[in-house]
Amino acid sequence: MLKAPKIPGDERENNRMNPYGKTMILAAVLSLCSLISFPSLLTAKEIRVGTWKTAQTIQPFFYQKFMEPDQTVSIFTFTNPADQKTALLAGSLEMCGTTLAHAIHSASRGQPVVLVAALCHKCSALVVKKGGPVKTVKDLAGKRIGYVPGTMHEILLRETLAREGLSPERDVRLTRVDFFDMGMALARGGIDAFLSGEPFPSLAVEQGYGKILSYPYYGESIGTINAGMLVRQKTVRDSPGRVYQLVLAHAKATRYLNAHPEEWLKRASHFGSPLATLKMAAQNMELAWDMDTAFIEKAKALGQRMEALGVIERQPDYDKLFDLGFVEKAKKSGALD
Repeated sequence: MLKAPKIPGDERENNRMNPYGKTMILAAVLSLCSLISFPSLLTAKEIRVGTWKTAQTIQPFFYQKFMEPDQTVSIFTFTNPADQKTALLAGSLEMCGTTLAHAIHSASRGQPVVLVAALCHKCSALVVKKGGPVKTVKDLAGKRIGYVPGTMHEILLRETLAREGLSPERDVRLTRVDFFDMGMALARGGIDAFLSGEPFPSLAVEQGYGKILSYPYYGESIGTINAGMLVRQKTVRDSPGRVYQLVLAHAKATRYLNAHPEEWLKRASHFGSPLATLKMAAQNMELAWDMDTAFIEKAKALGQRMEALGVIERQPDYDKLFDLGFVEKAKKSGALD
């Protein structure tokens, strides 16, 4: 019997969720309302950070370990980057996670957001039916592929198809399926493939109905970039020391978890995904914090693909969207030695 994973959604709100997803969305809405309703509760010693409850976005849960004793980091969890960003722009969060696709989309609309650190890389996979007729990407011609529009995964899927000479409009049948439903749809024959984020691909393999066809990473273009940590322009301007504290804690937490993978995955299993599934997925998840010019070039390649797909109308000002100063200061500080 197939089991529904108890983790939050990926990169956007879905119209249909499993019971776990509905519960988490309700909790996220309540958290969001309380945050926006009571911004005055913020104190100089309390720092509010938003993230998802997933293995690849876990670092904020470890920030407190690396902060000054008199400072408190409060973590608020959400099911998608849009709600996190709403709370951030309202001044109720000082930092939050976001997918790079959502950050680019927000900046392209003139919203005052700044990416100050990476969060995770990789985490995506193209999955087909185990023992089925699809052996290569070219074999997807005429097949039904599950996807969620407007996500990093859609962009990676279209990139994968285009590289094999397949048109998403003419050669395959793109079928909108919520992330929580993709595994069941594949197992029951409703779709022939899906491109999604972990742990859904690993869950499909573990439960015996799926096979990883490819990992959609292309080093000369988008590469493995996935998500980052977002703050407001006002926070960078008015409280750069506070931003640096958070980036340094993020860097330390990332390095700590990478050095202690058992602790990372065990803690992540408390979010609802089986430890065995997370151990399988770990090879396709990379916790991150550092950014450099190569990272920004890959983000620009992502933005170009998004504009070509009609996800955004114009390119953002990447000089305003990315601030490398905080990660560079952390590297030079000696605090990470």
